[in-house]
Amino acid sequence: MLAILKKLFFLAMLAASASAYSAPKTVLVVGDSLSAEYGITRGTGWVALLEQKLKREKIPARIVNASVSGETTIGGRTRLPALLEQHKPDIVVLELGANDGLRGLPVASAEGNLRAMVSMAQQKNAKVMLVGMRMPPNYGRAYTESFFNMFKKVSLDTKSPLVPFMLEGVADKPALFQQDRLHPLAAAHPIILNNIWPQFAPLVKK
Repeated sequence: MLAILKKLFFLAMLAASASAYSAPKTVLVVGDSLSAEYGITRGTGWVALLEQKLKREKIPARIVNASVSGETTIGGRTRLPALLEQHKPDIVVLELGANDGLRGLPVASAEGNLRAMVSMAQQKNAKVMLVGMRMPPNYGRAYTESFFNMFKKVSLDTKSPLVPFMLEGVADKPALFQQDRLHPLAAAHPIILNNIWPQFAPLVKK
């Protein structure tokens, strides 16, 4: 009888482990217009392409895109607690800071907001990935370098993976931008996804 009970217990534990392993992860993307499909057809932005890629590769994950056009780091910081409570994500992708930079807001302020958001997510046992950005050179060398390096500092200090520059391979190609020269066309979003995937994949496959 004891042997049978042990076997039943083992099988139950095995089934529970298999269920936990196959349970889809929830991925929360908190970003600005670059993630909110501004000016392009719905379903053609990098977040939608990420969801499609996960399905093709049979990686169980649910994507929640909570990105808002015009969002700043303080806006994300304000919204994040409710988003964490509502969606209980396993992974949080923070794609914020570009609007802080474009408005010339203090880098220290944006850095503080990013650190606070990473801390909030980690306290809820979520893994965090940061998506970095560069500012155009007309903002001055001191500001642009400080802004760019901010993401690396937060990444290292919080042990969060970082995509250094989400527009790598896009920013230097004017033909890939809408008329405002700020927002990429749909044709650029597969390139953006290729920049993000190498850092994102290890998180979702764990």
